Amino acid sequence: MLTNQRTIKRSGSISGRGLHTGVECRLTFVPAPVGHGLKFVRTDLEGAPEIPALINNVVDIERGTTLGIGDVRVHTVEHVLSALAGLQLDNVRIELDAEEAPVMDGSALPFVDLLQALDVVEQAEPKRYLEIDHTIVYHDEKKGVDIVVVPSDRFRVTYMIDYKNPALGTQYTSLYDIEEEFARDFAGARTFCFFSELQLLIDADLIKGGRIESALVIIDKEATDEEIDKIKRALDIREDIKVSNKGILGERHIRYPNEPVRHKVVDLMGDLALLGIPIKGHILAARAGHEAHVELVKKLNKELQKQRLQRKYQVGASDKCVFDINAIKRILPHRYPFLMVDKIIELVPGEWVTGVKNVSINEPFFEGHFPERPIMPGVLVVEAMGQVGGVLLLNTEANPDEKLVYFTGLEKVKFRKPVTPGDQLFIRVEMIYYKRGICKMLGRAFVNDQLAAQAEMQAVVVDR
Repeated sequence: MLTNQRTIKRSGSISGRGLHTGVECRLTFVPAPVGHGLKFVRTDLEGAPEIPALINNVVDIERGTTLGIGDVRVHTVEHVLSALAGLQLDNVRIELDAEEAPVMDGSALPFVDLLQALDVVEQAEPKRYLEIDHTIVYHDEKKGVDIVVVPSDRFRVTYMIDYKNPALGTQYTSLYDIEEEFARDFAGARTFCFFSELQLLIDADLIKGGRIESALVIIDKEATDEEIDKIKRALDIREDIKVSNKGILGERHIRYPNEPVRHKVVDLMGDLALLGIPIKGHILAARAGHEAHVELVKKLNKELQKQRLQRKYQVGASDKCVFDINAIKRILPHRYPFLMVDKIIELVPGEWVTGVKNVSINEPFFEGHFPERPIMPGVLVVEAMGQVGGVLLLNTEANPDEKLVYFTGLEKVKFRKPVTPGDQLFIRVEMIYYKRGICKMLGRAFVNDQLAAQAEMQAVVVDR
């Protein structure tokens, strides 16, 4: 795979109408320096506000992917981002003079063609990847969606769709070499919808910029003359349109035998670009869409945050834990005899964390609690939960090394089982609430799968 970051050599523009808003938009790709990332810029608004193409800026996925910060929006960005990701571009400024990217022919190919004409160039800094080292799963039982990401030495995709329609049915595709296959075999796959969906979109005053050339419309019901006339008026079609023998509205040339599922890969790659860096992993997706893609990227973003924290605090590889004791000493200010966590074995930043405290007879508190029957003081079990919770707050502040976590309250504290020398405490802390430096966490401590203690902990993050 590529090792250096990439941008384009010069600027270039493309124009068209937005799919849903119908507004005319001129989109310009502009070279950007190392570390800039992919950013959308609304040049039509005062101050030309920027919106980084990152998962935290996704504000809507109803009919495509919409990014926003405050009141500023950019709609239907997935095909633009797919073209950039498919060409493995890391740093590009995307300027628009309207709120929605042009739909063009409903695929990523017009953007790919333009970017290739602008010449892709390597930059003098290494490319960063999220390397998948364990299986990550997204499952939606209600919608029958499954996405699995497994370790791989490069980016790969296997995608399946399964519709109860003879014109579509079950389709599979695989992308194994992004550099060789994306532009040639996937970028030209156009978006698609069912005839019944098209009518609903028109009734909802959407697809104002849609044209019969910008999507595959698959017939899933008998189309009456009245319905055809309604669509012709909405899409400004002057000539007669018919249903092809392949069940497609209009006499359309199918670009690939399985064009719909290939377009799903195009959409997936556009949504994956919201991670901010490419991945090394094999994605296997079934019956997914933008909503599932975005949820997957959120999971991947948690993994990315964890790996970044490991690189920052964990010196040397450790396949047995997330943070060893030396990393914990870099994270927490506590020291002997009050450091109550030995290692962190699981971490989903901002959500939950699992730590381990090995309880030894050498603990100084056993001298007085109690000499004849040593028991770890309950308040110290709670303290251990609090310290594990402090690790959970690492990604909530910009400069965690400069912060302290103070308890402000404890609720629903319960002690279920004594903790004695030789026990190993497994402490799981889950985030209940976090906003502006104030948080609430649920901590539970286990010995041999038995609950020893639990508490709801309120805390505040302050400067050291």
